[in-house]
Amino acid sequence: MSTSSRFPDGFLWGAATSAYQIEGSPLADGAGPNIWHRFSRVRGAIENGDTGDVACDHYRRWAEDVGLMRELGLTAYRFSIAWARVMPEGRGAVNSKGLDFYARLVDRLLEFGIQPAPTLYHWDLPAALDDRGGWTNPDVASWFQDYAHAVFERLADRVPMWATLNEPILISDAGYLKGIHAPGHRSVAEAAAVARHLLLAHGAAVEAFRGIAKRKIGLVVNLEPREPASPAAEDAEAARRADIYFNQQYIHPVFTGRWPEGLSEILGEACRDFTSAERERVSQPLDWIGVNYYSRRVTSRGPDAPLHAQDVPASGVAATDLGWEIYPQGLTDTLVMVTERYGKVPLYVTENGAAFDDPEPSRVGLIEDPRRAAYLRDHLRAAHRAIERGVDLRGYFAWSLLDNFEWQNGYSKRFGLIGVDYATQKRTMKQSGRFYREVIQTQGASL
Repeated sequence: MSTSSRFPDGFLWGAATSAYQIEGSPLADGAGPNIWHRFSRVRGAIENGDTGDVACDHYRRWAEDVGLMRELGLTAYRFSIAWARVMPEGRGAVNSKGLDFYARLVDRLLEFGIQPAPTLYHWDLPAALDDRGGWTNPDVASWFQDYAHAVFERLADRVPMWATLNEPILISDAGYLKGIHAPGHRSVAEAAAVARHLLLAHGAAVEAFRGIAKRKIGLVVNLEPREPASPAAEDAEAARRADIYFNQQYIHPVFTGRWPEGLSEILGEACRDFTSAERERVSQPLDWIGVNYYSRRVTSRGPDAPLHAQDVPASGVAATDLGWEIYPQGLTDTLVMVTERYGKVPLYVTENGAAFDDPEPSRVGLIEDPRRAAYLRDHLRAAHRAIERGVDLRGYFAWSLLDNFEWQNGYSKRFGLIGVDYATQKRTMKQSGRFYREVIQTQGASL
């Protein structure tokens, strides 16, 4: 072991999940349906016709799962709260049974010395709000604020770290532009409107939080270096546009109150400036930023409207089972990029992990997944290099605690530190989980 890779005292060691991906029982105890409950029933939308109806059955097995977190040695756990559990219609009456579930989870985490790190929204909009236009409706910011207020009133007194939204670019891009995520729309104008409303909803939730809690709140964005496929000017321009659209569209307004320069070239007139009141709401000071990192993207000129850019498939390089290039240096580069662009803001790696086709458990009850363990090792080293370069990195959350429902891929891709047999719901620790436990025990010195 070497102290050269040791992480700072107080560094958070976590794992992450989201509500629809693991909970199951989406309509239990008075909960309302959400857009993924609806979208997963659209023929051809999800691989193998999978749904989140059972998922990891975490809604009923949460105590067992917290025990597994304790076995891993986690000091923090990032999860999301299902809006439709708390407000079945998305607004109005609060479902106390839904909030009770998260209160029990928080209390058990605290009992075991694991810091809860909830996210208010991880893509599962109540279906009743989708019927009113969902994220395209300007009223959604006030709906989100009311929901956030109800959650904060119940939980904020004992939860020190909150996030408003998870990966807003995928909400607008995959859900409203490309149609591969719920609710399955394909409209440039809608995607631009959704971006605006997401940022205003984020700001409205921060306002509600500041009025109740003296804790910390942030935003989680997914970022990835965008590099041109060749020295050609057209590829460099494609990479520039992709960086603006994917890496700056949400984080830049949070720090400046303005859209990033060049975004209107991509989204057109639909991307209008914020008013002074909107600017103030969107850019309220945050306590931290979460960065989800999986890979870099090599980009070339292409027909992909409105970007006129396309990703070059990873070939001849190490890649995950999703075809994502394994590029640890990109994590260092991304964390440094955020610091250089927006100052020394406290950062957390809120998701990082890899999908691989895992074997069946061995006779000794272990799933051997050396590629995932190596992925984690190399990316943790990359995170440490970012700290050495002056990044104020305060924690790392592996994706994911459990194998789970991976959106349009259903159950075909596995990211978990802990394997799940979906037929029996048996949990099995993986080699990567044991590796991560050793890293936590040594504060990174075992890297």
